[in-house]
Amino acid sequence: MSAASMEERRSKMDSEEKTSSVTNSGGGEGSLDRLLPSVSSGLSARKRTTSQCKSEPPLLRTSKRTIYTAGRPPWYNEHGTQSKDAFVIGLCGGSASGKTTVARKIIEALDVPWVVLLSMDSFYKVLSPEQQVLAASNDYNFDHPDAFDFDLLTHTLRKLKQGKSVKIPVYDFTTHGRQKEWKTVYGASVIIFEGIMSFADKQLLQLLDMKIFVDTDSDIRLVRRLRRDITERGRDIEGVIKQYNKFVKPAFEQYIEPTMRLADIVVPRGGGNMVAIDLIVQHVHSQLEERKLRWDMAALASAHQAQPLPQTLSVLESTPQVRGMHTIIRNKETSRDEFIFYSKRLMRLLIERALSFLPSQVRVVQTPQGEDYEGKAFHGKRITGVSILRAGETMEPALRAVCKDVRIGKILIQTNQDTGEPELHYLRLPKDIGEDHVILMDCTVSTGAAAMMAVRVLLDHDVQEDKILLVSLLMAEMGVHSVAYAFPQVKIITTAVDKKVNDLFHIIPGIGNFGDRYFGTDAPPDWSDEEMDEPSC
Repeated sequence: MSAASMEERRSKMDSEEKTSSVTNSGGGEGSLDRLLPSVSSGLSARKRTTSQCKSEPPLLRTSKRTIYTAGRPPWYNEHGTQSKDAFVIGLCGGSASGKTTVARKIIEALDVPWVVLLSMDSFYKVLSPEQQVLAASNDYNFDHPDAFDFDLLTHTLRKLKQGKSVKIPVYDFTTHGRQKEWKTVYGASVIIFEGIMSFADKQLLQLLDMKIFVDTDSDIRLVRRLRRDITERGRDIEGVIKQYNKFVKPAFEQYIEPTMRLADIVVPRGGGNMVAIDLIVQHVHSQLEERKLRWDMAALASAHQAQPLPQTLSVLESTPQVRGMHTIIRNKETSRDEFIFYSKRLMRLLIERALSFLPSQVRVVQTPQGEDYEGKAFHGKRITGVSILRAGETMEPALRAVCKDVRIGKILIQTNQDTGEPELHYLRLPKDIGEDHVILMDCTVSTGAAAMMAVRVLLDHDVQEDKILLVSLLMAEMGVHSVAYAFPQVKIITTAVDKKVNDLFHIIPGIGNFGDRYFGTDAPPDWSDEEMDEPSC
């Protein structure tokens, strides 16, 4: 799929979700949908009213590619575990030395699609009322190690390095406090961590794979700080100079400059030193090449050959009705109207079957005749449906038809045509989904790659593995084994399991490209179930 069509699809989804997010999603706290807004090409000027500016989407568009700076869960092997940690670059330097400029130029020159830029500015401590008064009069020292929440910072960076999703506080420099809404960020191929005290903590240093110190003349840093604090933070010139002489300059000499000896590379003149940046990029590329991760389809295909189907699998009873509906939807001559009609019938049966695996408890009610009836009721907080776009979206009406007021989330996973790895491109999950039982919906599962990535996303959002139900109209044995082996507590429900996948990872005998047959679109000659039907649009 072309980049243009991907952007068009994301824009359409974002527009649709705006009308339904209140009813179905319960909020978009764990979303990546701000990947959507268009931004001008090149690197935008840094805005520093808040530590993470909400008006700016977490992406950079360069002349070569779009770089998603909100990250995404990294690749996982056939066991559902992360192969290697992300590569973390630490950037240190005085205030206004150009650390963020260097970071962005490194990101642009690296030319890798998934990068996280983590700023230490997000981790200032919450000030007490007395400290707020001092900050308002420029008498609070923001350039001292005690001003930062190193415990939260270390915990956050460690989780990012492990590929987990994290919540990043948004610090407001005008009010000297954290905003209520925090930003969700994912681990990525490369994490760039920048801040004035990046090298000041031993635990932080242990997480850094490469340490860079940006060395800029003190006069230039003062001029930059004056411009920034006056124009972007609403400070007056006297207050800025007072704060600089009282806190900034002494802190640089006492805490920051001595850490230069810990750096692997010192970059004089900051972002204008392209020679140094090119050397850094070459080294990072060599490290990424050594850490290169590949989603091994062959390993998935061979890992579980001749093994019995797992006990976590439930296949809908093959009654004459079910088999008859399969006969119709598998027939290549079936019209689109009939394909949709009988697919919907199967989906309804499938969802009803899936609901029978949810926990229940005894509930006694009184009938209109005044008699007690001992029945059952759902024993849990909520039920949430999550569809793997695009084909999984077709199962949402069946879930809504049997679960009143169910919340719906969406995940778009796109296979990288160059590497074969599944990549997360779009995510909108309901608020507090970690407390829910989740029905994960996809119409076909061949290798299990997209389903495994989707399960990882749910786990990263604190959904318990035993509360995930994967439902699919048709699965290949390979996909069943892959998901069950990686996530043995996930319940798998389907209407049929086909034994084979071919060399292109198409399910055999299969059903064709479900999304194209359902939506009336044409698949290219080299389509595959998981590249086109499951994650693509």
